[in-house]
Amino acid sequence: MANTSPIEFLQQVRAEASKVVYPSRRETLVTTMMVVAMAVFASVFFLISDQIISRVVSLILGLGR
Repeated sequence: MANTSPIEFLQQVRAEASKVVYPSRRETLVTTMMVVAMAVFASVFFLISDQIISRVVSLILGLGR
């Protein structure tokens, strides 16, 4: 670990922070919509998968009666 003074450290932090590029409002909106759409798609997919598996298991377990 390098020995740096607090002032030098703050200068380095400021230099690194100036390199940060933030997304535009449009990019943020598009990315958010994609995340929401994928979450909805995944939830519907797993709901349908769960229903199918539940019915198959019930059918298999119901055969023993």
